[in-house]
Amino acid sequence: MPPPDRFVEFCIEQFSPLGRITSRYMFGGWCLYCDGDVFALVADGAVYLKGESPGRAPFKPFPDKKLTIKYFAAPPEIFEDADAMRHWCGAAIAAARPKVKRTKS
Repeated sequence: MPPPDRFVEFCIEQFSPLGRITSRYMFGGWCLYCDGDVFALVADGAVYLKGESPGRAPFKPFPDKKLTIKYFAAPPEIFEDADAMRHWCGAAIAAARPKVKRTKS
């Protein structure tokens, strides 16, 4: 596994106010975790956040195929505005967290 590149390290530093941010290299890109939940991908110099966002480009793991996964291109303001980062990344973290099914007692 290669060491994180400067952009991945930058993302980890920027997102650190959200929780414990770690990374793991997988399939040619980096998964970013917040407190153990994958909320973002870093691939080809871009950040993709978990979830869906109409109007934002979905992540295509294979450029020559139509397949997309439920990660979308992060807006650039996440690196310019702390409130925007908390909004967009917070939504991705919420999408990454397991849904707890409650039963009636």
